Amino acid sequence: MTAQDSKLGDTDDKIFVGKGDEQAWLTLALANRHGLVTGATGTGKTVTLQVMAEGFARAGVPVFAADIKGDLSGISEVGVPADFILKRASGMGLNFQPDQFSTVFWDVFGEQGHPVRATVTEMGPLLLARMLDLNDVQEGVLNVAFRVADDAGLTLIDMKDLRALLDAIVPDGGKKAADAEENPLAAIRKAAQGFGNVTKATVGTIQRQLLVLENQGGTKFFGEPALALQDFMKTDRDGRGMVNILVADKLLQSPRLYATFLLWMLSELFEELPEAGDLPKPKLVFFFDEAHLLFNDAPKALLDKIEQVVRLIRSKGIGVYFVTQNPIDVPDRVLGQLGNRVQHALRAFTPRDQKAVAAAAQTFRPNPKLDTAKVITELGKGEALVSFLEGNGTPAMVERVMIRPPSARIGSITPDERRAIMAASPVKGKYDTAVDEESAYEMIQKRIAGTAATADGPAGASGGGILGQIGSIVGTVFGTNVKRGRMSTGQVIARDVTRSVTNQVIGGMAANIGKSLGGQLGGSIGRTLVRGALGGLLRR
Repeated sequence: MTAQDSKLGDTDDKIFVGKGDEQAWLTLALANRHGLVTGATGTGKTVTLQVMAEGFARAGVPVFAADIKGDLSGISEVGVPADFILKRASGMGLNFQPDQFSTVFWDVFGEQGHPVRATVTEMGPLLLARMLDLNDVQEGVLNVAFRVADDAGLTLIDMKDLRALLDAIVPDGGKKAADAEENPLAAIRKAAQGFGNVTKATVGTIQRQLLVLENQGGTKFFGEPALALQDFMKTDRDGRGMVNILVADKLLQSPRLYATFLLWMLSELFEELPEAGDLPKPKLVFFFDEAHLLFNDAPKALLDKIEQVVRLIRSKGIGVYFVTQNPIDVPDRVLGQLGNRVQHALRAFTPRDQKAVAAAAQTFRPNPKLDTAKVITELGKGEALVSFLEGNGTPAMVERVMIRPPSARIGSITPDERRAIMAASPVKGKYDTAVDEESAYEMIQKRIAGTAATADGPAGASGGGILGQIGSIVGTVFGTNVKRGRMSTGQVIARDVTRSVTNQVIGGMAANIGKSLGGQLGGSIGRTLVRGALGGLLRR
C-alpha cells in the first residue's frame, strides 16, 4: 500500500512521515531501535514529534512525550484543515482527515495534569545524587544513608523521611558520660559509621542541596501514591495507543529535576518490563525532549549506565527517541544506538555550529544525489533529512523530505479543554490526592520518643521473642501484615526470581531473624531487596 492509497498515509506495519523524491516510512518493527530528532529552534521538531506520535497511536502503540512549550497538547483535539495544511497534504497525495487522539496529561506539580510521584527509596542514591548535584564524597554518604535505611527497615517515601534519616546518621559531637542514657539513634549512627566516615559537614551539605531541590518543587515529586508505569501503557476503546503528555514548561525551569525524572522513568521501564525480543511494534515509545539536559555535566559512571539502559531497553519493546537541537548534544556512545534519524535545519553561524553540521552529515548513510552537509543548512521550515532503518535493520540512504501535516490540532489547547480531558481521564482520582503513611520520619520519631522496638528486634516488629519474630516474617512473606498497595516480601521474591541483578542490600529484619534461625531464612529474604542498573529499588 502506498501513501496515496492510504486515507491517512500509514499502513499496518509502517508510519508515513514525509515525502520528497522518495517517501519516508518508519517501520514499526524497527521503531524500538530508537531514534533522534534534531534541528534548530523553529525548524519544525515539535510538528515532527507530533506526526510520529500520531502514527504510533494509530498503530496501537502508547506514547509518552514531554511537552516543553505546550504545543504538543493539541494532539488531543481535532485538527483544523487550514489552507497550508491542505496544500501540504495535497502535494503528498494525502486526503487530509482531521483527527484527535486519546490523551492523558501529567504534571509533576499537579497543576495542569495528574500528579507524578515517586518514592525516595525507588529513586535510589545514584539518580538522587545526580538530581542534587553531589560530589563523590557526598554521593558516598548518600549511599550509606540508603544502605542504613534498607537494613533498618526505614522506608523512605518523601523528603522529610530523607531529612530525618540524614539527621539520624550524623555522629554525636560530644563525649558520653558513663551513666548517660543510650541514645535511641545510636544503633543507626553506629551502622552508618560502619560503612565509612560520615561527617556532620558532609551531611549538612546534602541537607542544603535538599533545600534547593525542595525550592524547585521536589517536595511534590516525592511521595505516594507512586506512579504505576503500567498506566502509561494503555490503549483506548478503539485500540489506539494512549498519548501521555508530561506538562514540562514549569518543570524545565529546574533542568536537573526534569532530566533526572525522565531518566528515572526510563530506568523503571527497563527494570520492570520482561524481555520481549523482536516485536511487530513497540510496547511504548518514549520521546525525550531537550535531551541535552540529560547529558550535560553527567559523570562518566552515569553515562555508562544511561548507555546500558538505552542499549538493552530495546529488547523490552521500548523505543526511545531523543529530541534536541544538535546531534553533538548526544554522546557518541548513545548516538550509535539511535537508528532512526530526522534532521531539521541547522544554522552554521559559529565554529561550533559548523562542527554540528559536519557531525550531523556524517551520521547519515550518504546519498549520491545529495550534498548532506550543504542541504542541512538550506532546509526550510517543515523540511528534514530523514533516514529510517530498513527491513534488515540497516539505515536507508538519507532523503530530503517535507514532513507530512499532523491530523490533530497544531498548537496548544485552552484551559477549559484541558480540564474536560482530565475530567474524563482513565486515571482520574488515582493520583490526585497525596497519601502520607508511616515511614522513616515517623519511625525515627517513635524511637526518639521511646516507643519504637527495642534494639533486640527490627523497627516495627511485634513482640513475643523468637516466635513473635517468626510470625512477623511469615506474615510479611505472605502479605498478611503488609499495607494495601505495598508489595509483600513474597511478591517481591516472585518478581526477583525472573531477573538477574546484583544483590546489594540485606534487610535489617531478615538479618536479625536470620541469626535466630541459623541464617538460612534470613539470607534468602534479605537478598530480595535489590537495586537496578540506575540504583532504583526493584519493588513491583
